[in-house]
Amino acid sequence: MKSYRKELWFETKNRREYINITPIIEECLKESGIKEGMLLCNAMHITSSVFINDDESGLHKDIDNFLEKLAPEKPYDQYYHNGYEDNADAHLKRSVMGREVVVAVTNGKLDFGPWEQIFYGEFDGKRKKRVLVKIIGE
Repeated sequence: MKSYRKELWFETKNRREYINITPIIEECLKESGIKEGMLLCNAMHITSSVFINDDESGLHKDIDNFLEKLAPEKPYDQYYHNGYEDNADAHLKRSVMGREVVVAVTNGKLDFGPWEQIFYGEFDGKRKKRVLVKIIGE
């Protein structure tokens, strides 16, 4: 069995962004040489997420609006966590969106359903954060 590991780094310009990282993940899969196995992709920070969904701008706005209604950024003093920071909402958004995705690798390709793409979701941006890609298989 082969194993591949790579760290990706992101630094967003905005506090919240949704970035389609599927092409980067596909390049990692190609570099790995693995044809059959599993791919794990996870955010290594507790205020960001990796998730699968459709790459459609209206949907991204809907996701952002939904998360903002669920855990609004402001007022900052509504959260106990915000004694030293102002990112309690980002922790909650990450809890909803999840930490990672696992995708089957079949015939050297990500074994996706229709329209599925991998996204990096940033909820407390403007600083460097890591995403781990781990692929195992043959």
